[in-house]
Amino acid sequence: QVQLVESGGGLVQPGGSLRLSCTASGMIFRLYAMDWYRQAPGKQRELVAAISSGGSTNYADSAKGRFTISRDNAKNTMYLQMNSLQPEDTAVYYCHTRLWPSGLDYWGQGTQVTVSS
Repeated sequence: QVQLVESGGGLVQPGGSLRLSCTASGMIFRLYAMDWYRQAPGKQRELVAAISSGGSTNYADSAKGRFTISRDNAKNTMYLQMNSLQPEDTAVYYCHTRLWPSGLDYWGQGTQVTVSS
């Protein structure tokens, strides 16, 4: 079965950086688009960044210029490099993919990112 495991979250001061990782198993990683979502307390889950199977990327306006999504197909791993972090970036960050032709969505367990002085 498909498993997505995130790591790399933590507590960081405003202006700091973190790199999140998402390692996939049970799927042919290189064939599928992957996404990072986040959910702050009391808010809906929102898309942060996406990367296609071919490496094309898209970002939420809040992430543009600060976050970089990437993937290493040889390691079945996706990354999110987050720079210039601000308190409003505090959230649980989730890795996501949707497999075809089933159309099933898969989520990781989430990793907490807290930006605070």
